[in-house]
Amino acid sequence: MEITANNPNRKSWLEVAENSDFPIQNIPFGVFITKDDIITIGTRIGDYAIDLGALHQLGYFEGIPLTDDIFLQDSLNDFIADGRKTWRLVRNRIADIFDATKGGLRDHKEHRAEIIFRMDEIEMLLPVNVGDYTDFYASKEHATNVGSLFRDPENALMPNWLHVPIGYHGRSSSIIPSGTPIRRPLGQTRPAEGTNTPGFGPSKLLDFELEMAFITTASNHLGERIPIEEAEEYIFGMVLFNDWSARDIQAWEYQPLGPFLGKNFASTISPWIVTLDALEPFRTDNPEQVHEPLPYLQVDGKKSYDIHLQVGIQPEGKEETVVANSNFKYMYWTMVQQLAHHTVNGCNVRSGDMMGSGTISGPTKDSYGSMLELTWRGQNPLSMNDGTERKFINDNDTVIMRAHCENDTVRIGFGDCVGKVLPAIEFEK
Repeated sequence: MEITANNPNRKSWLEVAENSDFPIQNIPFGVFITKDDIITIGTRIGDYAIDLGALHQLGYFEGIPLTDDIFLQDSLNDFIADGRKTWRLVRNRIADIFDATKGGLRDHKEHRAEIIFRMDEIEMLLPVNVGDYTDFYASKEHATNVGSLFRDPENALMPNWLHVPIGYHGRSSSIIPSGTPIRRPLGQTRPAEGTNTPGFGPSKLLDFELEMAFITTASNHLGERIPIEEAEEYIFGMVLFNDWSARDIQAWEYQPLGPFLGKNFASTISPWIVTLDALEPFRTDNPEQVHEPLPYLQVDGKKSYDIHLQVGIQPEGKEETVVANSNFKYMYWTMVQQLAHHTVNGCNVRSGDMMGSGTISGPTKDSYGSMLELTWRGQNPLSMNDGTERKFINDNDTVIMRAHCENDTVRIGFGDCVGKVLPAIEFEK
């Protein structure tokens, strides 16, 4: 089925700023609450949120096989479970409805009042009920940097890393939408030199992790795998992802079973899911892999995407400082390889599951995706525009992540992924 929504010549009758992340060619999906306290599934064009529940009830999806309540829910899980054919039909129809040459909704004042809201009139919520969340460790540059910092730089990558997408299962309950503040976590830290008693208190090495994440649909039964050539059919879309990390807590706890309290306190996502269909024009060559992967991980065709990434830190009441510029195309293991590996043992994947890419770092120092790397474990503090320095993230700092794709004809963005760090809540000993 043709993706007519991607027509780069299409214009909307809604006003869209020239450098908007959300032109009519994007049509992402999300969940929001209106000023009347109604929760609905929607999309966005320019600075307007579009109520798909109202659009459906008023008959604008006639001819597409949708249940009456498909958009009258507090998550996208059921819509995602309908599969790629439905996603594409709906997205193509939305593009037609809001096309500058189509007058149906444009010329119906009463319907417009029920369907269209300014972004400042609504509040974004989590787009999916994340049943399971897996975080990969799929950037070669990041894994090499971390291995160099904590092990032998000559043997920075573990022997398995170049053969298998490494991942761990994270905590889905603490995934939060952009704009939600986080509390600095408490936890145990490595004993001070000369003692055997661990430290305890607020993390002193709070960090961001620049990631993307993809959202899956229901795809396989327990005991079955997803062949890599089919994996793309089961990926609904992507979000920008800040997987906060307490480096000092993690350093003490992660052996022998991996991340725990250093990672599970908060993970922030951008609230609009940008579909793989919208990203189709931005496919790019897959990274060259050192070893030929095993057959179940071998990729045919371009499965990487050219997505520009940026991170800024804004001290409270001060100007933002951009600290990193990177790109999703640097990922060594692609999304289809990650999903194929995740299920090769028969693990079943469900609608709304989320797979984090792991920290995305590029080949240059300014493209590293964490403060751990940018400051080289605090040895090289970053200068902020207000004259202060950062080794890691301070209380009341706001971390702002951005992502977009752009070519000669269209720009597709994800919106901001924002989180402010609040001081820890300590308790009496």
